[in-house]
Amino acid sequence: MVFKHLEIASCSGVRAAIEHSTSSIRARRTIYGDVVAHWWHYDIIAAGKLPLMLCFLSFVVTFAVTRTITRLIRDGRGPFKNNITSSGAHIHHAVPGIILLVAGAFVAIGAADTLPWRCSAAITIGIGVSLVLDEFALILHLQDVYWSDEGQLSVEAVSLAGACLGLALVGFTPFGIDGLSNVEQVVRLSATGVLIVDGALAVICVLKGKYRTALFSVFILPVGLIGAARLARPNSLWARHRYHGEREQHAERRATTIDRRWKPVQVGWEDFLGGKPSQPDPTA
Repeated sequence: MVFKHLEIASCSGVRAAIEHSTSSIRARRTIYGDVVAHWWHYDIIAAGKLPLMLCFLSFVVTFAVTRTITRLIRDGRGPFKNNITSSGAHIHHAVPGIILLVAGAFVAIGAADTLPWRCSAAITIGIGVSLVLDEFALILHLQDVYWSDEGQLSVEAVSLAGACLGLALVGFTPFGIDGLSNVEQVVRLSATGVLIVDGALAVICVLKGKYRTALFSVFILPVGLIGAARLARPNSLWARHRYHGEREQHAERRATTIDRRWKPVQVGWEDFLGGKPSQPDPTA
């Protein structure tokens, strides 16, 4: 009899624990859903950022799909392996990218100022920009350097553009939104100020030739502060106009030390995103 009571009490305790755990999970889901709904309403819909979000998503998805297809082409696999026209001309995907980019720009400025047209233009521009920037190195060098070390510059360009789009998307809009409390208004103003400082530090890092530091400084303020305060890269615009003599030599020595330490990490990341180079750099 005693064991039966203990068994009943044990089952009741287990049932109560399960019910408590279930209610906690439901509460967390409700809180998470409220946060997402609040973000979607105030920061996307009310702020007019739905086209920007669609542009960002189309940009990222297009880059991922494009790099997957080009890897398959390089390996001689997939439906696009014979990407040569009947005349023997290789059509680079920057060509349709430019066409889509121009078409999206015309739609953005020429179509009716309604949400469907704006979203259509944003998607078209996102796809076009991604295709063009994926061959940024080819456009810069006017040579097919896609699978060479110089071609990794395209991955850096895409990464930087994606970071800027993402920053603009998650950025807080302090004005023009109704229903915000004074505390939330102050928080949004403060966050906007931090983002402005991040952008200014990123520009300084770019002028100093520290493109990857600029990319991370967009999201991490201390990285931007360190990058803006330290010496510029020796071949950067900043160094060419401000460094001479001993300071220029010091910048070269420091750049060599940093490259020796961080170059393997950088190469590994770029190979992961864009594929490992399989061709030598073309001669000038």
